[in-house]
Amino acid sequence: MYCRPHVVTWPAPEYRGVRLIKLPTIRTKFLDTFAHTALCTLHMVVRSRPDVAVYFIAGNSPFVGLARLASIPTVLNVDGLDSERAKWGPRARLYLRLAEWLSAHLPHRTVTDSRVVQRLYAARFHRLSTYIPYGAELPPPTGADYLARYGLQPRGYILMVGRLVPENGAHVLLEAYTHLGTQMPLVIVGGAPYADEYVAALRARADPRVVFTGWLFGEGYRQLLHHAYLFVLASGVGGTHPVLIEAMAAGNCIVANDHAPNLEALGDTGLSYDARAGAADLARVLQQALDDPGRAAELRERARRRAQALYSWEGVTDAYERLCRELWRPPGAATWASRRGQCN
Repeated sequence: MYCRPHVVTWPAPEYRGVRLIKLPTIRTKFLDTFAHTALCTLHMVVRSRPDVAVYFIAGNSPFVGLARLASIPTVLNVDGLDSERAKWGPRARLYLRLAEWLSAHLPHRTVTDSRVVQRLYAARFHRLSTYIPYGAELPPPTGADYLARYGLQPRGYILMVGRLVPENGAHVLLEAYTHLGTQMPLVIVGGAPYADEYVAALRARADPRVVFTGWLFGEGYRQLLHHAYLFVLASGVGGTHPVLIEAMAAGNCIVANDHAPNLEALGDTGLSYDARAGAADLARVLQQALDDPGRAAELRERARRRAQALYSWEGVTDAYERLCRELWRPPGAATWASRRGQCN
């Protein structure tokens, strides 16, 4: 696994049998991922020579071509359509649209994490992709000290988790929250490396009931996720959100933006609001959930069961293993640079 040192801080060279290769990058909004993937691909081609290379996000697709020229079988998980994110300017969006086209044509296999995105790729790029969802199996928390740290009670707060960028809708949730008839605090977990002005604006407009924790991982994250009364996903971009699957696995009553991949993941186990109506409709749906604890409890159990049935890590890793075994061939078999294909 190739890692950025400022993101993966585990000090040992391995983690649970996974070899960690830490290479430098250029830490700017536009070059961080691009520069790191370029260096990792060169290292992979010259030094590590894997049996199969698995890439993530469509923006990395040009480097898939380099790996393929080096006869390394390649898989690319596109993670939705990045070009639709509002954070990118015209030049970045133009590059991402090109990268998305390449992501459908350069890898030996393109992976989409939702059926919605799979159909979109088929319609837009005339390529079939392999559907493999995200997984989520969260162990229950071992205590409640993080709740005490923030003055929270089990089933006594509304929770949002994610990067604090405009496309994830924290400002919409803050506006909706001001219209709720509740004393439950709103807890916002997360941050963003290149959005200081936006985060400062969120904090400035929030009333005293709003708690900003910054990033939380491990036990703290599990405690807040398992004990919330409501979990809110206000994002309306991308494919399947891992945090949504994790919130389902933790047994949350979920209120989500009616973005199609969100609805696909939730099925009939959560509530949604009309994103076009914005904060007004979000406030309406939140208030309904607050006023009906019995319904909220029923949705929690249904979400947990759906996550167990459809989004287990065992199923996800089995699917990737099958895909990699399908692509791998012993030395001297086929010429991989000449292989083409997508699959179901």
